[in-house]
Amino acid sequence: MIDSLYVGATGMHAQQTGVDAVAQNLANMNTVGYKKSYVVFGDLMTRAAMGGQPAGVAGADAARNLGLGVAISRNAKSFVSGEIKQTGKPLDLAIRGEGLLEVAMPDGGVAYTRGGPLKVDQDGMLTTLAGLQLKAMISVPNDTDKLTIAPDGKITAWRNGGRDADELGKLDLVRFNAAEDLAALGDGLYQATERSGDPVLGRPGEDGMGLYAQGYLESSNVQLNEEIVNLMVAQRAYEANAKIVQASDDMLGLVNNLRR
Repeated sequence: MIDSLYVGATGMHAQQTGVDAVAQNLANMNTVGYKKSYVVFGDLMTRAAMGGQPAGVAGADAARNLGLGVAISRNAKSFVSGEIKQTGKPLDLAIRGEGLLEVAMPDGGVAYTRGGPLKVDQDGMLTTLAGLQLKAMISVPNDTDKLTIAPDGKITAWRNGGRDADELGKLDLVRFNAAEDLAALGDGLYQATERSGDPVLGRPGEDGMGLYAQGYLESSNVQLNEEIVNLMVAQRAYEANAKIVQASDDMLGLVNNLRR
């Protein structure tokens, strides 16, 4: 009975985490490039417990494995592509297909993003909207009239009314063997983890990599109907685990009353 109390409690905690993930997804339905979160559950370590039969009964010495409840294995992200919507803004950038853009972090590390609104900072560097420079270190001349980003990532600055063109560099893409295990940093940025593995560098349009889409943004991949169903399932599972705790408590109460 003590075990069942613990099992029920772990179940309630796990399902509450599932509800929290759904709430996070629903709150970010309209966030550009947001990737839905989901919780991966795993059973807690099992242990051997005696069947409880009196000595001499067949099978009394046979142990049976009992689980100790449920644990949260990890919080993961779904990198299924969201809808690509046209904005017409030249510094909006999306990725059609697989791949992530590398961003240089202030601490010298590298983060990864699915694109989003870019800008040119006061030093002429192409950055994210939060002011983080791209790892490719693209410097835009002051006299640039128009900036184009080709599907293969080639960036061109057009000057003198479009008569002169300067190639500024090229944006590659990276992929991960387990992108779902990237750590979310906020603002659409992700960081590699031990689970995700190291990034694999590639070129847009080659070896299954996606292509850049200038003037487009990727919408969140959250589906309202799926999240509502997930919420209902988690809520029902929470209620069921709460009933286990209540039933176990009632049984313990009966045992305590037998002693009187």
